[in-house]
Amino acid sequence: MSDQPPLIRTIAMPADTNPAGDIFGGWLMAHMDLAAGSIATRRACGRTVTVAVDAMSFLSPVLVGDEVSFHGEILSTGRSSMKIRIEAWRRPRESDERTRVTEAVFTFVAIDAERRPRALPPADPATAG
Repeated sequence: MSDQPPLIRTIAMPADTNPAGDIFGGWLMAHMDLAAGSIATRRACGRTVTVAVDAMSFLSPVLVGDEVSFHGEILSTGRSSMKIRIEAWRRPRESDERTRVTEAVFTFVAIDAERRPRALPPADPATAG
């Protein structure tokens, strides 16, 4: 997945740290949710909501100043739901070496104007993976 352009790329800053000085896991999770939401909204052709996060794994710490890239893919779809895998990769500022730091599977549901689940539109064969 990391060979595809990232959905989001950002720099970890001092304000994003926990009391020990490491990048806060909630900061990573929030960016992962944004990345997954981008994929979900595009696939649903409209509004979606996060309904679950499964199998969150923190594999390596992120340090202040690291560039963090978020990559994702749809794993499966149901009538109104999508399971989306997101990976976060870090790159130290002074290096080209990249390390996967976390991954999770997010479940999103397409919703209508009344915030009720709605069916996903048919997948576009030209973009379906």
